[in-house]
Amino acid sequence: MTDTIRGEARGAAPVPLSVLDLVTVGSGRTATEALATSVELSRLAERRGFHRHWVAEHHSMPGVASSSPAVILAHLAAHTRRIRLGSGGVMLPNHAPLVVAEQFGTLEALAPGRIDLGLGRAPGTDGATAAALRRTDTLNEGASDFPEQLAELSRFLDDDFPDGHRYTRVHAVPGPVQGPKGRPPIWLLGSSGFSARLAGMLGLPFAFAHHFSAHNTLPALDLYRSSFRPSAVLDAPYAMVGVSAFAAEEAAQARREVLAGALAMLRLRTGRPGLVPTPEEAEAYPFTEAEREFVDGWLANLVYGTSDEVRTGLEELRKRTDADELIITANGHGGEARVRSYELIADAFELPELPEE
Repeated sequence: MTDTIRGEARGAAPVPLSVLDLVTVGSGRTATEALATSVELSRLAERRGFHRHWVAEHHSMPGVASSSPAVILAHLAAHTRRIRLGSGGVMLPNHAPLVVAEQFGTLEALAPGRIDLGLGRAPGTDGATAAALRRTDTLNEGASDFPEQLAELSRFLDDDFPDGHRYTRVHAVPGPVQGPKGRPPIWLLGSSGFSARLAGMLGLPFAFAHHFSAHNTLPALDLYRSSFRPSAVLDAPYAMVGVSAFAAEEAAQARREVLAGALAMLRLRTGRPGLVPTPEEAEAYPFTEAEREFVDGWLANLVYGTSDEVRTGLEELRKRTDADELIITANGHGGEARVRSYELIADAFELPELPEE
């Protein structure tokens, strides 16, 4: 399974580059258009040699149309042939482990050898929405439950509950019960030390959310590597770092796009979620001093500018974190600008144009 995790850097990229897609919906746009952009982005990523395309799970956010990663991944699988597809991630406490095993077993059957199962333990939404998802008013997000849920999910994926277990005769279908089958590799995602330590102890690959928790990046990666124990999955740590990056032909244009994304994040963090505003709306927005401080702090952790500037910023981040892979999210208003950003990044790293199959 190691080969399905470790990618091969192409062109001048020092490590594999991948795509993290929030399926963002801009003001004046629709979810249908956002999902069409995801298909276009996935085909571009495949053609230009990006290693994987992951979709995040979020709920009750008008500007983010990725509430159902498994559904979106099935659609992307139908429009691609080579690129790895996965969840970045499925928020496991929101779902029964059996349901996740069935969904990703189905995806593996649809796109054999191309599916990743990235898991997180946050709700991916606010408390009220999480309660609606879980059908309970008591949100149990304790660290003690996630390892148990993870172990149960792994056993469903492998169909190997021991004799006498209450789930011995329960099978995730499609899955191993139907015959020999590879299983999607599990990744743990995190923005703090808990998942970093757990991923290390279990010998799993780890993806860190630098794009919204930059101050925790180096401590979490250090903890992951120091906790790592070789496993059947990996013989050495494998760390992927999520980074928000946006490239445009002109640096000012890139600044306008990321400012729109920052305003969307400000509204979300202050209880006013909505569609991603246009660059014009963001430039005209009357930021208060406190809001400007938030936006400036948010933008400080982004990599944006011309393609050369973005390449320099990504290379510096890779060296600083010693990442084995970078997964890039580009959050702006328009789908065209987002797709163009990835194309410019591919050009900057001299990623090859691969033939279509």
